[in-house]
Amino acid sequence: MPLFLAMLRSETATSPERRARALAGLRAYQQARRAAPRPETPVFARAGRAVLRDYGGWGRPLVVVPSLINPPWVLDLARGNSLMRWLARQGVRPMLVDWGSPTPEERDQDITAHVEQMLLPLIRALPRPPLLAGYCLGGTMAMAAASATQVAGLAMIAAPWRFAGYGDALATMDPIWQQAHPSCEALGLVPIEVLQAGFWQLDPGRTVAKYERFSALPRGSAEANAFVALEDWANKGAPLTYAVGRQLFDDFLSADLPGSGRWRIEATSAGPEALSCPAVEFVSANDRIVPAATAAGLADSRILSAGHVGMITGGRGRQQLWEPLADWLRAHREPR
Repeated sequence: MPLFLAMLRSETATSPERRARALAGLRAYQQARRAAPRPETPVFARAGRAVLRDYGGWGRPLVVVPSLINPPWVLDLARGNSLMRWLARQGVRPMLVDWGSPTPEERDQDITAHVEQMLLPLIRALPRPPLLAGYCLGGTMAMAAASATQVAGLAMIAAPWRFAGYGDALATMDPIWQQAHPSCEALGLVPIEVLQAGFWQLDPGRTVAKYERFSALPRGSAEANAFVALEDWANKGAPLTYAVGRQLFDDFLSADLPGSGRWRIEATSAGPEALSCPAVEFVSANDRIVPAATAAGLADSRILSAGHVGMITGGRGRQQLWEPLADWLRAHREPR
């Protein structure tokens, strides 16, 4: 909250009217009624604190890998707006990785360890090689896993691989890590607020403007309820381990180990060159969180106009991502 209020003061310094609208929107969001939590789906497999949640369906298993940042349930956001439950009706058997919540004792588990010690064992627990689909940093991790084990196909969704593509945006994110680093190192964890501050800095005006718009929405309307559900997801999440934060900022964002071919998983160089399966990537042309320049550059690259989260939960998401993704998965659900 203090970070948001400081950003609000800066962005509305010359407009008391905008500040009042944004504060009214923030107050309405805080007071909004929430739907009861949905029951968790059954656990198919476990690897450490990570579990694989089974969404039913039929056909070849599809392992969906969410980011380590924010909860996985953006992919199962609300009744009538759940990519996971929709995919269960499309001829595959989707299973969602739930990373759980780390403890300070797991401080040394970096992104590589999450792939090797959690994601790969979950994939190998399935009776046959699954399809993989990874969203955001989960797509980066899915690429690494597909480089190291047999899978039937890989779909990357708004996933960064060539981190050098962040370009000038690195100048806004690196100081946040440098400031937070000593506390995170001492704690053994990286609170979600550290990452949230970095995302806000990519487009602070947009963050303020969405609360201004929310202040004008009728309370309890479908649009208002959708906003509350999405903001609850964006504002929550387990912390990252210290090693994940260090590797993300130092090895990925600064040194671009994945994009330069220097990230290794189980002694294998991870990346497009190591893939032995069909692969596709869905890239947003106007993504502020994962710019198009960071994409892996796969031969089959689909360019969307929906935003980073909009392609998953927005009104155009079904047409732009859900249906093309399902078509691709159905085409690759059996061995060639």
